[in-house]
Order: sequence, then C-alpha cells, then structure tokens
Amino acid sequence: MTVPLIEYFGPLARDYDVLLCDVWGVVHNGVAAFPQACDVLARFRRDGGTVILITNAPRAGASVQRILDRLAVPRDVCDAITSSGDVTHGIVESRLSERVFHLGPQRDHSVFSGLEVTFAPAESADYVVCTGPFDDSDTPDDYRSLLTAMQARSLFMICANPDIVVERGDDLIYCAGAIADAYAAIGGEVLYCGKPYAPIYKAALAKAAALRGKPTPLDRVLAIGDSVRTDLKGASSFGLDCLFVVSGLHAEEAGGHGAPDLSGLNATFAAAGVAPKAIMRRLAW
Repeated sequence: MTVPLIEYFGPLARDYDVLLCDVWGVVHNGVAAFPQACDVLARFRRDGGTVILITNAPRAGASVQRILDRLAVPRDVCDAITSSGDVTHGIVESRLSERVFHLGPQRDHSVFSGLEVTFAPAESADYVVCTGPFDDSDTPDDYRSLLTAMQARSLFMICANPDIVVERGDDLIYCAGAIADAYAAIGGEVLYCGKPYAPIYKAALAKAAALRGKPTPLDRVLAIGDSVRTDLKGASSFGLDCLFVVSGLHAEEAGGHGAPDLSGLNATFAAAGVAPKAIMRRLAW
C-alpha cells in the first residue's frame, strides 16, 4: 500500500474534531517555529476544532509552554499541552517514599516540581528517572559504565522521553529513549512514559473531553507527527488516524527535504507494519 502524499491540510480538516499534534519536528525544529504549521493549528481551532499538543518532552507542560514562547510559537496554536513529563510526574508522585537518581540535565528538573523527592546517586538510589543525556553532545555509549552499574543493582528506570533522537536545527541529538533502550538491552527494567504508550493519549483525550464538554469519538481524532516509532505506532495502537509529516526525522527516507520520492518512506511504513492516513512534506493549510 502506497500512502498518499497531500500538499494541503485544509481538505482533511473537516474529517476531524480533535488534533493530537506532536511538537518538535512538526511545530518547531528546536531553533525556530514553523509558521505554516502554526497557522494550520490556529485555523483548525478557529473553525471549532480542539488542538492538544502531545509531546515526549521530559518536563512539565508549563515548562514546554515557556519553550514554545521562546521559539515564538503563537499561543493560539493549541488549547492545552500534554507531555510525557506530566505522565512521569504522576508516577514519581506514587513513589515518594523511595530515593531517585535523576539521569538527565538540570533543565528537566521541572518533572519533579511540587514533589518532596529524595534524590540520591546511582550507587544508593532506589530507582532512576531518565530524562535524557546530561549533555546534548553525549551518546548512549558514554553511559555504558553507568548503565552496567545500575543494572548490577537491578535499578528500575522510568524513561521520561521515549524519543531516540530529535532535530535541533540541522543536527540530531540523542534523547532519553536511546539511553533507556541501551539499558533494556543489557537486562535493565524500563517503564517508558509518553508516545507510543497509551497513558499519554488517555491524558490528552481527557483534556480534550473537558474542553469540549464530552469525549470525542476516536475516528474524529487525528494524530500528527514525524516519527514512525512514537507518533505513528502510538496512534495506530490507540486506534487513531495519523498524518505523517516528513520535514522532521524521516526526511532523508523520503528523498530529502522537499523531494517528491517517497518510496523509501513507504518501505519504512511497510517494515513497521503501520501506515498513516496521509503524508505531508510539512504541515500547511
């Protein structure tokens, strides 16, 4: 099956009442906002639709909003934000009697905001919350010794961001998912928060239901994203249609940014056993 390439979102919009839209790679690239994508989301809302930004950012939704403000993403693009950091926060809240080792940068500390958490080094912690590498230039190989020591203690890991990599401008940087996968590969126990797992979709749709006054049928909900592993597989597993945007992670498989040859991307869908409703090079009305 060859997934259709569409140039404009407008004709598709009438089939949906709620959008669950990925952020990094669709709305911005970590450096600047994508104006056309922002216009699509704002126009969908003006026409009566509801937009929930759904992101694997390992920090609270309020912190994500501050990042969007800094990147000049207009406030009218969404009704609410649901982050994997929000899901992680709820899990940590249920384990306050235990000591936690935070594997990640200080900027992600908002995932613990408002909680009386006892922090400890890996040598004495009861479990680990991984929000990403300590430094954006790090690779999973840099954590091999640490992960081996953690696995020797059978430390349980909560992965606050299942993404493997994200774009920052023209560069790709590793995320918590890459470290968590490396830990799982050596026998470590990992709980992944965020896409493609169900809790973040349930949380996002609960927000949409509260805003609209009633739940929305799943066939009236469209997920938008740029990752096969998280956005497409997550939407498919939850029973949602997905619009796949190739301006992000899978651009090269589509023949490069703006190129018309999508055979490589369709091969990726076939290998993954999932397919989106349609493909767009970039989100535009």
